[in-house]
Amino acid sequence: MLRTRFCEVFGVEHPIVQGGMQWVGRAELVSAVANAGALGFLTALTQPTPEDLAKEIARCRELTDRPFGVNLTILPSINPPPYAEYRDVIVESGVPVVETAGFNPAEHLPAFQGAGVKVLHKCTSVRHAVKAQELGVDGISIDGFECAGHPGEDDIPGLVLIPAAADKITIPMIASGGFGDARGLVAALALGADGINMGTRFVATQEAQVHDNVKRRMVEATERDTELIFRPLRNTARVARNAVSQEVVKILDAGGKFEDVRDLVAGVRGRQVLETGDLDLGIWTAGLVQGIIRDIPAVAELVTRIVTEARELISGRLAGVLN
Repeated sequence: MLRTRFCEVFGVEHPIVQGGMQWVGRAELVSAVANAGALGFLTALTQPTPEDLAKEIARCRELTDRPFGVNLTILPSINPPPYAEYRDVIVESGVPVVETAGFNPAEHLPAFQGAGVKVLHKCTSVRHAVKAQELGVDGISIDGFECAGHPGEDDIPGLVLIPAAADKITIPMIASGGFGDARGLVAALALGADGINMGTRFVATQEAQVHDNVKRRMVEATERDTELIFRPLRNTARVARNAVSQEVVKILDAGGKFEDVRDLVAGVRGRQVLETGDLDLGIWTAGLVQGIIRDIPAVAELVTRIVTEARELISGRLAGVLN
């Protein structure tokens, strides 16, 4: 067993996290992660209403008696979802951990802290991690440039970002972006993190409610098969390379505006990719880690493999370096 202070503070067996993923963070996957001894997050905004989130939390509880959390991503929008109502459902449902992401979570911290909910805040820079720590969150998830989704605009990879953050963060910190096996876990611990967060790797598991075509594509893909879209708009997102993402890059690089790609990047199209398996129907997120994904295991098999091989790496190959 590998125990870190992250395990102690957040009440889990293994220092492995399945982060919140839109359309993917559902009860089947999250409960499997929890049952494997890791920490999984339902994605609040995958559920169309706060009431639906309450039902999904209840459904997850039917599938596991172990701790799990809910991700609440706060983003700017002309017509924002009712964040406070989603927050209140998380609190009232007795969920022990929330993963906040996007904007500063200060507005929501009093409610979470007052209910004893642990807050893990996702950041893409050291300065934002330090600010979140000052606000009083319980843990930090630091995202390197390798990650799927929005890696920020600093373009700092994990090899530098993780130790740079570790030098200034005193609360538990997990590393995200590019992690998918035991080697990554051991490396993250060596760099100063207390565990790892995996998104793309958990999509390619049997319990993820995603079409098999998407999972097989992740196995077939290399580390070069992602695309950075929205770069000219200073809202970079890493997604799987396909006909749609390449077209988006082409349009924006030629001076196009968001309005020119709005239909191409519509969330409903990305959701349909995951549901139908039509890989060129829309954009869908994937990290560089897909270059080291070789199979589609059950979640329990994956978590056990990572922890077992990490122990073997530490006690075997790395210990042998000291001889």
